[in-house]
Amino acid sequence: MLFSDFTNIYLPKIKNQVLPGLNAHVLMAPEGRRPSLTPEYYTAQNPRASAVMMLVYPRQEEATLVLTQRHTYAGVHSAQVSFPGGKAEVTDATLTHTALRETFEEVGIKPEEITIVQGFTPLYIPPSNFLVSPFLGVMEYEPEFIPAEAEVAEIIELPLSLLVDDSIVQSVSLETSYAPLSKVPAFNVHGKIVWGATAMMLSELKEVLKKVL
Repeated sequence: MLFSDFTNIYLPKIKNQVLPGLNAHVLMAPEGRRPSLTPEYYTAQNPRASAVMMLVYPRQEEATLVLTQRHTYAGVHSAQVSFPGGKAEVTDATLTHTALRETFEEVGIKPEEITIVQGFTPLYIPPSNFLVSPFLGVMEYEPEFIPAEAEVAEIIELPLSLLVDDSIVQSVSLETSYAPLSKVPAFNVHGKIVWGATAMMLSELKEVLKKVL
């Protein structure tokens, strides 16, 4: 998908779409995760606020999305693939500011380089008790990422043409917080397995893209 087509043809249509929300999230949700996806469930948990950036930019003229792989550490999200983002701080005026600040801190892209298109459907993450708000952002030129050494083990670039290709959806066996070993739906992005919350947010973006292509 050419970046010029994404910005000139598809973005105006995306802005007019009704977000699929839960219907898209469940497509990539581990089976044990599904009961926690409704607002009736997670509101009672008093979750902490966080935000992530779904940043689209040109890479050799192709519309591309950035993901990061975390370092391996003693925690529930060790080594997982995610969007740039993190928890809201008291200094953040809005969750949009959270997403922009975290993107700069994690991959070195300045807030003024990103145009926010719109928010997508918030998603609850039970293991860490966060309610994550994804934001679709656009950068008009090829970025030079500066990954934060303490947080980012690797930058992963996902062309949007690959995201909408159903062949990258797989069922993989993983240990999760819901079961010792279970089959979960995942995206295989150049050999990197993307599952859980990030896969569910990607699923909503994918479903929206499919409607406007």
